[in-house]
Amino acid sequence: MKRTIPLVLVTIFGIFGIIPFIVPHPIVQNTDSFLRNELLKILMAFALILGLGSLLNVHMNKIQRKRKNWQYSLALIITFAITSIIGLFGGVNADGILPTRIGSFAFDIWTIYLNVEVPLGATMFAMLAFFMASASYRAFRARSPEATLLLSAAFIVMIGVLPLGNSISPHLPSFAQWIMDVPNVAGQRGIMLGVALGILATGLKILLGIERSWLGGD
Repeated sequence: MKRTIPLVLVTIFGIFGIIPFIVPHPIVQNTDSFLRNELLKILMAFALILGLGSLLNVHMNKIQRKRKNWQYSLALIITFAITSIIGLFGGVNADGILPTRIGSFAFDIWTIYLNVEVPLGATMFAMLAFFMASASYRAFRARSPEATLLLSAAFIVMIGVLPLGNSISPHLPSFAQWIMDVPNVAGQRGIMLGVALGILATGLKILLGIERSWLGGD
């Protein structure tokens, strides 16, 4: 039953998700709207609770066992508790039952997001740029004709978008833009078509019960 019921549910709701794109009848469309807008929100709420519970369980276990870098898990749990209390009881803009303002200092959930989450995200992506540059230096080595072509295209594009490119040749920026607009877009479309076909094949295998690895076990 642990495998049969999930397989049946996935098959039924998978078919319900396909039919609205084929049958334009109002009953079918209204049913699809209910499933997407109402039922999906309920499932997302349960999934959120399950995910947060799993997150806390993993990090609590890490703290109890004093595993490597357990201090980060402690910081995560403390931050999670503080932001949860402020978010649940402090409202979005200090309009909840919990006071989230001391004089001119505000610590409501929206202020925390703008002044903590956004700068941390910007810092992380700024650091990723250096890691990407280091990885590109190691990857873009002319060890084969394909790697040489990739290295040449990357060099032309990087130089072409800089003011230096126009100083070298007035045709270099337009050539770099042509690389971005024609070969690059063609490659992206090929990748997207391949991904779409892969998703379709995987979806059909799951609906037909051929692919069962998502159930766990062997």
